[in-house]
Amino acid sequence: MTDNPVLERLRSWLTSGNPAVALGAALGVAVMAGLVVGALFGWLGPLLALGGVGVLVVGATLLRSTEWGLLAMLTLICLLPYAALPIEVGFRPTFLDLALLAVFGVWLMRIVSRTQRVFDVTALGIPIFAFLVWMLVTFVAGLAHAPLSATVLRRFVEVLLAIVLCLVVINQVHRLEQIRRVTIALIAAGGLSGALGVLFYVLPGDWTVAILSRLAVFNYPTGGILRYVEDDPNQPMRAIGTSIDPNALGGLMVIVAAVALVQLFASRPAVPRRWLVLPAGAMVLCLLLTFSRGSMIGLAAGISLVGVLRYRRLLVALAGLAVLLLILPPTQVYVVRLVEGFQGQDLATQMRFGEYKDALILIGRYPVLGVGFSGTPDIDLYLGVSMVYLLIAEQVGLVGLFLFLVVVATFFAIVLRALRHIPPGDEREGYLLAYTAALGGALAGGVFDHFFFNINFLHLVALFWVVIGLGVASARLGVTGVSEQTDENTHHPTRRSQMRL
Repeated sequence: MTDNPVLERLRSWLTSGNPAVALGAALGVAVMAGLVVGALFGWLGPLLALGGVGVLVVGATLLRSTEWGLLAMLTLICLLPYAALPIEVGFRPTFLDLALLAVFGVWLMRIVSRTQRVFDVTALGIPIFAFLVWMLVTFVAGLAHAPLSATVLRRFVEVLLAIVLCLVVINQVHRLEQIRRVTIALIAAGGLSGALGVLFYVLPGDWTVAILSRLAVFNYPTGGILRYVEDDPNQPMRAIGTSIDPNALGGLMVIVAAVALVQLFASRPAVPRRWLVLPAGAMVLCLLLTFSRGSMIGLAAGISLVGVLRYRRLLVALAGLAVLLLILPPTQVYVVRLVEGFQGQDLATQMRFGEYKDALILIGRYPVLGVGFSGTPDIDLYLGVSMVYLLIAEQVGLVGLFLFLVVVATFFAIVLRALRHIPPGDEREGYLLAYTAALGGALAGGVFDHFFFNINFLHLVALFWVVIGLGVASARLGVTGVSEQTDENTHHPTRRSQMRL
């Protein structure tokens, strides 16, 4: 109780239960809200004001729990990966940056407030920590031969947070209904992203440019955004969606389509099967329209992996899709591109082979530490190659590549152990195999692309490590079963693999 008589009288008046008082208070709040919103519209204009109000509402929602932040982050990754605030703070922070910080902020508040009293490192924790430490070592070592820019530093920190995000997911997604909700959100956002990719592909090019140019206020590019095979307007156009880069869109579709397709064939999917057909179809069609051959091979590899592990029907469906690609007239262009790629006849493949050769020269000169993330010490070398494994070796050396592969191998060891405990037909099986297919597809597609370890594509780096975290969370449920049905607010699971804070 307050000592101020005026405040005490006001409190008594507001809590008196009088309907007239309640109505007056509600009207007062409405008037104040109207004044604030009106001031924002007058100061910023309608578009920015609506965006600002939306950011405040979303921000308040994200701060409720890490799960809300994770759902928002997955939605942004799929739909608006590069959208940035229309304000400068030395740089323009993206909405994805804010969602990432919200997830970490809520998680840290739970730790500080002792709401979460354990930190589950799992078998994956040690190799991930080792990989992070080695990345820091190589980053600092690389500053000896290349100047550090604020942009590189910021993006490097963002990548570190994206990797740690894997452990956050493992510690916060610990109930079956949480994994179900996250999976539904990922499929819905991925399906919408795929549908937008198809829509922008079939619309007249001028319409697509005009629509996407509306996003310029959020730092999206305007004009010249349409992409074609081998950058030749006489060749087929490539789907870009809101990812702008067709290969980045292909990398996104590998993961989300793998999750949707495995759920489509699961015994107990997250939603009724009929609701999965449309988003899964939109994702696969969008992936085909990107003409990203590496991503298509990655998706086929991820689906085949799950088919070998448990769902044999996926192998039959994959074989049927391959036959359709070979015989349908509209897909002949794609088949020709695949054949040219395997034979090394097209310009894009020949350029990729050149990148591989240059990358091997760089790795041969700096095998242990790599060259870091800022630049190369030799004028005849450059940083960047269209293969995630060579890119890792370039930046963090063969030691870093080895640690990365240890993380991947540990993940699959966890998956195989969990599959021995999950009976066929269990709902947990569908989630575990979905994220296993997604990671397998990303790793296979990484032979031909670099997005999952490229500091310029934070959204795909974050998605890669979120998939690992969700896979481990699904595997943990498969092993521990009902012991994981803990209260979300107390979070007191008791396992030997936990490390108390």
